[in-house]
Amino acid sequence: MNIYKKFGLFIDGKWRPAGDLETSPVISPVTETTVGNAPVSTIADTEAAIVSAERGFSAWRSTPAFKRADALHKITDELTSRYDEAAKMISIETGKPIAQSGREWGLVVDQFRWHAEEARRIYGRIIESRIPGGRFEVHHEPIGVVAAFTAWNFPALLIARKVAPALAAGCSVVLRPSSKTPGVAMILVDCLRAGNLPNGTINLVIGPIANTYIPIMASKSVRKLSLTGSTRVGQKMIRDSADTIKKITMELGGNAPMIVFDDANLEATLEAAVATKFANCGQVCVTLDRIFVHENLYSAFVKGFAARAKELILGDGLDPKVQMGPLIDARSLKAAESVISETIANGATLVTGGQRPAHLNTGHFLQPTVFSDVSDTSRVFSEENFAPIAAITKFSEDDDVFSRANASDMGLSAYVFTSSSARAKRAIAELNTGMVGINSFALAASEAPFGGTNFSGYGREGGLEGIKDYLNTKLAQVVL
Repeated sequence: MNIYKKFGLFIDGKWRPAGDLETSPVISPVTETTVGNAPVSTIADTEAAIVSAERGFSAWRSTPAFKRADALHKITDELTSRYDEAAKMISIETGKPIAQSGREWGLVVDQFRWHAEEARRIYGRIIESRIPGGRFEVHHEPIGVVAAFTAWNFPALLIARKVAPALAAGCSVVLRPSSKTPGVAMILVDCLRAGNLPNGTINLVIGPIANTYIPIMASKSVRKLSLTGSTRVGQKMIRDSADTIKKITMELGGNAPMIVFDDANLEATLEAAVATKFANCGQVCVTLDRIFVHENLYSAFVKGFAARAKELILGDGLDPKVQMGPLIDARSLKAAESVISETIANGATLVTGGQRPAHLNTGHFLQPTVFSDVSDTSRVFSEENFAPIAAITKFSEDDDVFSRANASDMGLSAYVFTSSSARAKRAIAELNTGMVGINSFALAASEAPFGGTNFSGYGREGGLEGIKDYLNTKLAQVVL
């Protein structure tokens, strides 16, 4: 069985195989068997996609904003109708629980619906000129061909966050998803056909750096890059973009602190924290990595957190009873096991987990793992783990915990649990991150700007701010 057979690469409005017919197996993280063989783009395929996107941009940019909005609404309806198909594909390729896959696809629908309306709201403005009879006009124009690079952990949502605003702004797109999750990208691109977009407006290439990334980076026609990926990859992309001066949005790694003050609602905090930490097997850039708990709540928090973690049901995400799936591949599992061994050797207390589940002999599964008494300088605490590993430490003073929370190069998200409005206000002001959750982990919404600072990147996805990264600003001085 090849679950990718009816799709392929998408170039100039058509599905097609790779130019040399090469394919590559996609491996299930649950069964460690091949789920299908996806096409591998040649350099010529990628170059054809760029040329196609140039033609698509010429047609799409001249489409009136209200017609672009209508097209995006039709796409949204198609996305909605294919909920079951898409959720199943997400779970097959990533192993995540089907309920989480469904919620992800729901967020995709939300992104397209929101940006359909944003297409109608790209406003310019008039500024009075110092010259008699004159005026300044500020215009916003689509930037051009956009290259979108997305990761595997949210294979549908990360695409939607880039493609929806790009299309709303009037740009064309060359999409290069992770080779681990090509099927999700194929379904999403197939849904875009419902909008009757001009050929070339959306293009899909799949494959290794040499065949996809390098031609895109070398092209002067590609004017905008958007990446969701690691900080290391982002740094390379920033350097490589210098030759052609591309505009960039970087949504990179995180190392989020969670601060639990002694006035927090313990039960509500635990319920939210455990569900968030182990969602998608901990493979979430905004998940809580560094958990600081006030000494008055520390013992109860650790005990309650571990108890809830142990109750999670592991297995194949297609089983509706499963609450946590596997890590994405063997390398990720090996890296997580290395972090666990090192943390134990460094003197932290392993409260629960730390091993493969005894009843799951295949797949890249790891028990939900909880450490207490963790040093701030240990790797499990100071680096993004991208695994189901919770690292907990204690604090006693507010000043101290804010200082410790800010002791990271990353600056994506932070979370504070407290019943004090004064502490909440102070946390928002002092935490050096692009996003702060107060008694909530819900930061990802189409109407809100998502993104970080420092080594977590720059630019924003979503909200009024998100579409601006796909626009050029033009000033006209008019004297009549």
